[in-house]
Amino acid sequence: FYPDANSTMRFTYGKVLDYYPADAVHYDYVTHLKGVMEKEDPNNDEFIVPAKLKELYEKKDFGPYGEDGKLITDFLTTNDITGGNSGSPVINGKGELIGLAFDGNWEAMSGDLAYEKVLQRTICVDVRYVLFIIDKFADDTRLIDELTIHKAMPQPSHVEQLEEVPVD
Repeated sequence: FYPDANSTMRFTYGKVLDYYPADAVHYDYVTHLKGVMEKEDPNNDEFIVPAKLKELYEKKDFGPYGEDGKLITDFLTTNDITGGNSGSPVINGKGELIGLAFDGNWEAMSGDLAYEKVLQRTICVDVRYVLFIIDKFADDTRLIDELTIHKAMPQPSHVEQLEEVPVD
């Protein structure tokens, strides 16, 4: 046991990593916008996909945020989080923002009592998806214009290939 969420600043570290929660079950370390489209259910408020997002997906109009016709939406890390961590920044080894933590996987539900490094994962929204939503979906470039944006691909081995990408 260790102090957790006691109103002090909290620092956790981890790496981008997939996992196998059960026999013959594998969850990759990233998800893509394609998965959002596959899960669409117009009868369920949580799975309604806005028409503009569908249009951007169909045209593969991801701007500088996508790669090879794909747009990463989320990634998994081995960070140890708890309730109240939603929105916490996820930074790489160079101090660059790569995402925001927003949830834990099902296997992480025991995380307030013990950390299971083989099974527990933090679910993070990829910053490129956030920027895509602001820039392409919402057409609001005021914030984008003030940022220096680097293109980084989450890697399970912690190796990131970085290059500066100009914003349209």
